[in-house]
Formats: sequence, structure tokens, C-alpha cells
Amino acid sequence: MQIEKPSPWQRSGRAAGDSQTTAPHRELRLYGVNAVRARFARHPESLRKLYLSHGRAGAFADLMKWCAAHRIGYRLVDEDDLRRLAASNHHEGVVADVVREPLQPLPDWLATLPEGPCCAIWLDGVGNPHNLGAILRNAAHFGVSAVLLPQRSPLQLSGAAARVAEGGAEAVSWVQMSDAAIALQALRAAGFTLAATLVAGGDDVFATALPERLVYVLGAEQTGMNRTLAENCDLRLSIPGSGRVESLNVASATAVLLAAWARR
Repeated sequence: MQIEKPSPWQRSGRAAGDSQTTAPHRELRLYGVNAVRARFARHPESLRKLYLSHGRAGAFADLMKWCAAHRIGYRLVDEDDLRRLAASNHHEGVVADVVREPLQPLPDWLATLPEGPCCAIWLDGVGNPHNLGAILRNAAHFGVSAVLLPQRSPLQLSGAAARVAEGGAEAVSWVQMSDAAIALQALRAAGFTLAATLVAGGDDVFATALPERLVYVLGAEQTGMNRTLAENCDLRLSIPGSGRVESLNVASATAVLLAAWARR
């Protein structure tokens, strides 16, 4: 089943099985039920194309009806086509091409924040899409307001990360910072405390009085945090453990840190 006339949002009418080559930085290919549903619930106008397995047609009848009303193309395709489109076996019967949501500048995000408790995550080098997806899911669960990205960070939401996030990617703002020193100053002026998260050598996160407005700074999976950035944070925190392993995975560590903040 296919709508004949494409929406003005559609730049190209890619057929099932085509490679994802059009506007790679402006479009995003999502897959997985919760990832696609969450994007449709928040930004239905960003939808460019929808692909469904025959078995998912009934569950997505409302979305197909919306596509038909707004002249957005959709197709029922075979499992092999969905695997090629998603470049994954974990498509869950649905793939969608959407307009990538632009990053929000830090001053704009700060200007919209209400008073009271707020937590954000500064990602200093996290790159693995599955770790990113798990971090976003944790962030959504604990009500984190934003993911803060350094000035020259190449990190972008991917289809794999969005699927692992199970809809969490749509619940958290993506914020672009400028120079680190300027960002630190602006965050502190807005009442935030900056906490560097260290594998070892920091204060016990469970024994520390955490402030109601907090930014956790997370380092890269292999190399950890930038030393200068860690020294410029207000707190340096670690998660105590048995010592049988060196540390937690960054996504698991994020869940522990956010739970500690949530129960403060």
C-alpha cells in the first residue's frame, strides 16, 4: 500500500531496500516500535516515510491513517526489506525516515527552564550507540532535562541508539554548548553544580549531599574524563564497589548516578 503523492517534507521517494544516503545529517532513520511511536507522538510533522511489516499494519493503523491524511508515503514491505532498511535485525516490524531534530543552543535551553530541581548530563566523549541509547533511556526514566554536548562533539542520535532508548530519546532535550569555560559559567549562573564522574578517587556519590540542580559530566568509554574538565567541576564523584571489576559500564553508571540524585 502506498500513497502516490509525496509530502512536501519528502525530498526523495526512496524505495524499500535503498541505502540511506539522502541528507545524512538532516534525516534520521528510526526503527523499533517505541522509538517510532515516541517520535510520532512528539513530532508527527517530522515524518518523511514509513515502512511496516504486514504483521504491524493493524497496530499502526492510526499512524497510516495520519500519513494518508497528510500525504506522507508509507509501504508494507517484507522482513528482508526491513532488515536492509534498518541495517539491523532489531527493527520490530517498523522503520521510519524522519527529519532530524536540531540541537538547542545552551542559552535557549537555560532560558526555558523552570525553577526547582533539574538534572542534566554532559557527555564528554561517549560514542557507542548502545551506550548512548541506554543513557537516554535512563535519563528519561529519572526525568533528566537534557543531554549537553560539547562544542565540537560529533555525537548524533542514531537509529540504533533510539531503538535501545525505547522512546527515551524523545523525552530529553539535546543541547549544544559553546566553549567549555563559557558553558561552565552559564550553567553555574543558572544554579547548577557540575559533578565530574570518576572511576576512582572521587567522593562517594551515596555519601555526598547532592544539590537539586546538578549536571553530571560523563567521560568517554575507554579514556574516561578530560582531566582539565574534571578539575574545573565543582564535585568529583565515584561509585563505590567491591573492586572485583574496575568499574561499571558508562550506561550502568549513569543509572546509579541518576538514582542517587533522584533520592537526594
